[in-house]
Amino acid sequence: MASTLPDPHPGPRPTPLDGTTDGTTAYRDTGHTGHTGHTGGVEAHGIDHIPDSERRGRPGELFSVWAAANVNYLSLVVGGSLVLMGLTLWQALAVIVVGNLFWLLTGLLAVPGPVAGAPSEVVTRAMYGVRGNRVNNAVTGWLISVCYFALNLAAAATAAFALVDRAGLPVNTGVKAAVVVLVATVTLAISVYGHAAIVRLYLPVTLVLTAVFAAVGVVVLRHTDVGYVPERPLTGTALWATLPAGVALIASGPLSYTTSADFSRYLPRSTPARAVAGWTAFGGFVSSVLVCGLGACAATAVDMNDPESSLQPLLPGWFRPVFLLALVLGTVALNALTAYSAGLALQAVGLRIRRSLSVLVDGAVSVSLTLYALLVSDFLGTVGDVLQLTVLLLGPSTAVYATDILLRRNRYDGPALADESPAGPFWYTGGVNWSGALALGAGVAASALCVDTAYTGPVAAALGGVDLALPAGMAVASALYALLMRHVRDTA
Repeated sequence: MASTLPDPHPGPRPTPLDGTTDGTTAYRDTGHTGHTGHTGGVEAHGIDHIPDSERRGRPGELFSVWAAANVNYLSLVVGGSLVLMGLTLWQALAVIVVGNLFWLLTGLLAVPGPVAGAPSEVVTRAMYGVRGNRVNNAVTGWLISVCYFALNLAAAATAAFALVDRAGLPVNTGVKAAVVVLVATVTLAISVYGHAAIVRLYLPVTLVLTAVFAAVGVVVLRHTDVGYVPERPLTGTALWATLPAGVALIASGPLSYTTSADFSRYLPRSTPARAVAGWTAFGGFVSSVLVCGLGACAATAVDMNDPESSLQPLLPGWFRPVFLLALVLGTVALNALTAYSAGLALQAVGLRIRRSLSVLVDGAVSVSLTLYALLVSDFLGTVGDVLQLTVLLLGPSTAVYATDILLRRNRYDGPALADESPAGPFWYTGGVNWSGALALGAGVAASALCVDTAYTGPVAAALGGVDLALPAGMAVASALYALLMRHVRDTA
């Protein structure tokens, strides 16, 4: 229903929607900061400020949003890959727990949502300025989201291909392309309908996925070698190089959700910050630990280079298609969040298009990348490279965001953040907050010096291949930002 509140942001208005009958005017979501409403069940808000009259929900709803999104095929693959890297089962499980502690940061980054009534893509204007934030959203927002969407879509498609094969259909290039498009269509439909659909759907999705993966867990644990040690156990420098690399691989999951305020911004302004952070972090942590742990346990019994095929012989025949459908469903739930945020990021870059259209644009790009990953490149290798390399950007980006929340004591003014004019409080110098830009740049540089993935940085080389990109990048970015923005702390 369109709101009748006066528009707090005077200026050019977006295009009126046709067909309003309640005597008010609804407006198209074009990425403009003017007021919007809801029409036809599709969320009409984009990156604009959410007025108090349209706030709803409870923080506990965030648990199912993040739990459903992390019971998926990719988590299973990543958990199993730790054992493939040469870790023992207990080492892998320890890495999974430590890496998933980064969900605490995801929870913290969700806290500004209710206060500002704005998505993360707008809140970060406080860190980088109006123009600087467009660049930030183009890279750490849109580009990385699209890459993750493609990887997750490839994971879902792999399970869907097995379903097609069980149905007796040929799994050729044409069929694979059709399956990818079908899964993407279902995913994008959820993203287009938006926030209310996500909150409504994800509780039953969480219950269904929990039941299926619990059954799979019982089977896998029966075959798990709890004392598993690889034929050539890692020792010395090799072990210390693998452990931080494994933590970074697991941490890339929660770090990819620097947009967690996107899903908390509809909560009432008075919602306790601890509840927002706690339910977000708890939902992501519990589901990720359990599914990644299941993948690690399975790797002691089967070849997790091809988990979909390797796990099926352990399952009863009638249950195998159920398992495959659950893998697809879990990845659809994950990707719907990713596509939703990618659509907001595209608006925040400065494109004046409605959110639903921006989501479809993201989907088209992601489908193209997915087809490349499945039909041309090596999927598992692609997963590892992308997840580890994104840490170069996501670690420092998360650190700057989290530091800003603490410096400002979560005091964000939504209407002020929505002001893109040179007279606005977040225009800074020429539209750029150089403190945030320099801190992020320094953090990325520190990560690049310490990384050991697709290439080896000089610091990693000097340490014998020990990858400290994640802690180094985050520490440098946070410390420099706190130093350069210390005046914010003094005035907050």
